[in-house]
Amino acid sequence: MRAVVYEDVRTVGVREVPDATLEADTDALVRITSSALCGTDLHMYDGRTGATAEFVLGHEPLGVVEQVGAAVQTVHPGARVVIPTHLFCGTCAMCARGLSAACLRARAEAPGAAYGYAGMGPYRGAQADLLRVPWADANCVHLPGEPGDAREDDFVLLADAFVTGWHAAATLAGVEPGDTVAVFGAGTIGLLSAYSALILGARAVYAVDAVDARLDKAGELGATPIDFRRGDPVAQIREHRARAGLPLGEQKLGGVDKVIDAVGFQARDREHPQRERPDQVIADAARLVNPTGAIGVAGVYPDKDTHPRPGASGHEDLTAPWGTLFSKGVAVRFGRTHDRRYTLRLRDLVVSGRARPGVVVTHHGTLAEAPDLYRRFDQREDGVIKAVLHP
Repeated sequence: MRAVVYEDVRTVGVREVPDATLEADTDALVRITSSALCGTDLHMYDGRTGATAEFVLGHEPLGVVEQVGAAVQTVHPGARVVIPTHLFCGTCAMCARGLSAACLRARAEAPGAAYGYAGMGPYRGAQADLLRVPWADANCVHLPGEPGDAREDDFVLLADAFVTGWHAAATLAGVEPGDTVAVFGAGTIGLLSAYSALILGARAVYAVDAVDARLDKAGELGATPIDFRRGDPVAQIREHRARAGLPLGEQKLGGVDKVIDAVGFQARDREHPQRERPDQVIADAARLVNPTGAIGVAGVYPDKDTHPRPGASGHEDLTAPWGTLFSKGVAVRFGRTHDRRYTLRLRDLVVSGRARPGVVVTHHGTLAEAPDLYRRFDQREDGVIKAVLHP
């Protein structure tokens, strides 16, 4: 079968690799119809996470079940399914609590595992013709319709991007109706965090970035774009809030109630844009968040950066403004997405027409076009925000 593989820093290729097969009676074999590129794939593409040559990339699969093991009971050949990024057993102590991203059985070294993700287990990625899905009854989410229909882009985002955006807004930041929200980073996760916050009833959402296509897309979704090339985004948001008119007696609450970090460790130093500053967003968030507010950190912070850029270090030990956060009484929450808490409800929002997350998809391509799409995505060229491959 064909697959997108890591070759070297900023180089991927499309190779013939051994076919995925059933390895256990609880497995399913899924033929992929769509597999999305993610910003996390770029961490590996840029050589930041220790991916090795021939590593098969991708963790956002949608497809049709081709074969199932003898012990699989609820999944059948021909079923259209989306596969959550974080695979899990469904029965361990963490899975029983709904904490699927911390499964105790999927990876020997530590809790949690994922497809095509360096350091997250032995599971090959989904940017390929076929994908082996362990514990298929737990990991296959049934979908209506046919491959290539009008909801293909919406459904593929249920593997990771939409559920992560929802997790960031609903659980990490705790967005409630009437909240004001700022999202730092308007890549796919940031955009879908902003989109989720609006669905949850936020009265104002700001999206901070410096890429024109992303800022335009944020505006399309109903958020207020904030271009940090024009100055301090915290000051810009405070000025916008003041112009809009703060409620009587709330003049000291000119920040926002909830902040989402959708950037992570590759944040840029605004004073020196050629340098990275991993603590830039948390520093801005602490200044912007209102007293008793919350900060949700959805951006990736790895244990070790194997190829640090100027301004970063090999170990992501950040200096955080804990005094400011403490004095404000701010809640700060981190963590990978426990996908299966959200996939069914978000699937149903898509089916009902209440949510159309596929609006953030900007580009499509074949597996053969993956190297060029990776390059353009990494360089923020040609308006690439979210690209989907079709094997």
